Amino acid sequence: MTFNRKAMFSSTSGEWETPIELFQVLDAEFHFTLDACATPRNNKCPCFYSQDALRLSWLGTVFCNPPYGREIWQWVAKGYNEALRGAVVVMLLPARTDTAWWHSFVMKADEIRFIRGRLKFSGHKNSAPFPSCIVVFRGKP
Repeated sequence: MTFNRKAMFSSTSGEWETPIELFQVLDAEFHFTLDACATPRNNKCPCFYSQDALRLSWLGTVFCNPPYGREIWQWVAKGYNEALRGAVVVMLLPARTDTAWWHSFVMKADEIRFIRGRLKFSGHKNSAPFPSCIVVFRGKP
């Protein structure tokens, strides 16, 4: 992936690949069975969805770092709803506390872990221009 300064500081790219060190810490705690939003190049689990993830069932313990564009609300809603069906869903999200999706879904999470400082996402030269958090929806059968 080539560093694109314009994409780094704008909404032209919604892809922010999870830093492997952060994923490893979370995986040691949660033992993920599915990466719900990945590509064959950046998947973090052997089982992953690269297409149709919003239409497929999320089972087990799910990691999700969704695209950060306008459609992010659909991913957060999906994570919340899959947890209501029993999955444990752990999401890496931008901490956008002023948005409707944050108040509709994230505020219903079992945990919100704000990350101190700015993450340096894989494939990017600089740290992100936004704060990040880990949101945990624990499955409720």
